[in-house]
Amino acid sequence: MAAYVARRKARAAAGLSSKKDDLSDLLGFPEDVDPAEAVSQRSFISRHLNSLSDYERKEVLDFDFIYYVARNVKRAPQPDGKIYNHGYDDERGDYIVVEGDHLCYRYEVISVLGKGSFGQVVHCRDHKTGGSVAVKIIRNKKRFHAQALVEVKILQQIVEWDPEDKHFMVKMTDHFYFRGHLCIVTELLSINLYELIKANQFCGFSTAVIRRFTTQMLSSLMLMRQHRIVHCDLKPENILLRHPAKSGIKVIDFGSSCHESEKVYTYIQSRFYRSPEVILGMNYAMAIDMWSLGCILAELYTGYPIFPGENEHEQLACIMEVLGVPDSSLINKASRRKLFFDTAGAPRPFVNAKGKRRRPGTRSLASVLKCNDELFVDFIAKCLTWDPDKRLKPQPAMRHPWILAGRRRQPPPPPERDTRTSFLGTPSARRSTLTNGDKKTLVISTPVPLVARASQAPSSASRVGVTTTTARLHARNSYVVSASARGRFRC
Repeated sequence: MAAYVARRKARAAAGLSSKKDDLSDLLGFPEDVDPAEAVSQRSFISRHLNSLSDYERKEVLDFDFIYYVARNVKRAPQPDGKIYNHGYDDERGDYIVVEGDHLCYRYEVISVLGKGSFGQVVHCRDHKTGGSVAVKIIRNKKRFHAQALVEVKILQQIVEWDPEDKHFMVKMTDHFYFRGHLCIVTELLSINLYELIKANQFCGFSTAVIRRFTTQMLSSLMLMRQHRIVHCDLKPENILLRHPAKSGIKVIDFGSSCHESEKVYTYIQSRFYRSPEVILGMNYAMAIDMWSLGCILAELYTGYPIFPGENEHEQLACIMEVLGVPDSSLINKASRRKLFFDTAGAPRPFVNAKGKRRRPGTRSLASVLKCNDELFVDFIAKCLTWDPDKRLKPQPAMRHPWILAGRRRQPPPPPERDTRTSFLGTPSARRSTLTNGDKKTLVISTPVPLVARASQAPSSASRVGVTTTTARLHARNSYVVSASARGRFRC
C-alpha cells in the first residue's frame, strides 16, 4: 500500500497524474464544513425566480427550506437528440450527474463514485450538516425502483437493529425522491477491499489483518442471520474500509438482499463468489453468504480469486477441482443438474477459452492457498462446504480456533510510547513480529494502519500481477468503481 501511494505521488510530481492519481481517496476524507444557513422557500423564490426553469419553479414549491443550489448547470444533449425526464435523464433512465449540481436543494454533487446496472453513486456535500455523504441514485425504471425500495426497508431495519453501529454495516442517513429518482443517502466510506488488494499488487495480506476483517464481517453476518436477512452479493467490492489506512470495515450494498422467506431472484451473487447451490439451482438461504466469505478470505490471502471461472460452467469446475464432486444427494436436489452432470452424476467435461480443462479433486485447498496456517485453512474449508446445512455459521465461526487465536495474541507493552503517526507506517514501539507459516507478519493493534503480507516469490508475483489482472478484466464481470457503488455485472 505504501509503495502504491509512493508511485502515485511520483506520477503527480512528474506531471503525469490524472484524476485517478488524486490521493484524496487514500490519504483521508473530506473535512466537514460549517452548515449552510437555511433559506426559506419564499425568500429563495423572490431572489432567484428569473434564474429558475419552468420545471424548477414548480419543483421548489415542494421544499420548505433551501440549503444549496447550483448556478449555471448545463447538461449535455443526448446523442439521439431526444429529451428524457425534462432533460435530467439519459436514454437508460440514469440521472445525468453534473459536478457542482444539487440534489434536493441540499446535497452538492462533488464527484461520481461508481456506476452499475442499478444507477450510480455520487459523493455529495450535505450543506444542512456540513458533512460528506454517498448518495445512491437509482435508475428511473420500474424494476430498479422496486428492488431499491426493498434495500431502503432493510437499511432502515439495520438502523433499528444496530442503533449503536456495532455490527459493521453501512448506515443510511436519509432517502428521498428527486426528479423521478429514488435516492439513498449513506455515510461516506473509503476504498473497497478489491481496491486494497489491487493497491498491494495482488500480493495478499497477513492472516492477522485478514482475521481482523473476518471478525467484523462475521459480526455483520450474525446480525443478518438473527433477522433472517440474506445479503446475496458479498464480495471484496462490497466491503469498504472506514478509514483508508485502518482495518475497520463496513459491509455495503444491500441492493440484492432479501429476507430469507421472501426470496425473489434465482440469479444472484457475483460469479467468483457464487455458492454452488445457486449455480445448481437449489433452494438457497443465508449459507450462501458464508460461502462468499470463504472466497473473500482466500482472495485476501493470495491476492486473486480462488474460483475464477469464466462462466458458470467453469465456475463449478473450479470448485470441483478443489472440493471434488458433490454427493449425489445434493446433485439430485439441483434443478439445473443436467447442465453440469450427466445421467450417472459425472461432471460434464468443459474446456475454457484457453483450452484448459479442470479435473475434480486434483488440487487441495492448502495447496491453492499456499498457506501453512492450518487453522486458517480449516476455517476457509468449513466455509467452502458443498452442503449448505453443514457449512460454518457466523456464531460458531466466532468460536473457531483461528478466530480465538487472534484474541490470545497480544503484543508486548512498548518500553516507550511513540506518539508519532504516519499514513502507512506504524510506530515501531507498537509492532510485534509473529510467525505465519514461513512468512513474517505484523500484528496490528487498534487503531493502526494496514500492513500487507510479504510478497511471494518473483515467479508467483509475476503470475499474480499479470494473469490475475487479465482474468479480472475478462472473466470477472467487472467494472471499476470506488467508494460506495461497487458492483459488477453478473454473468
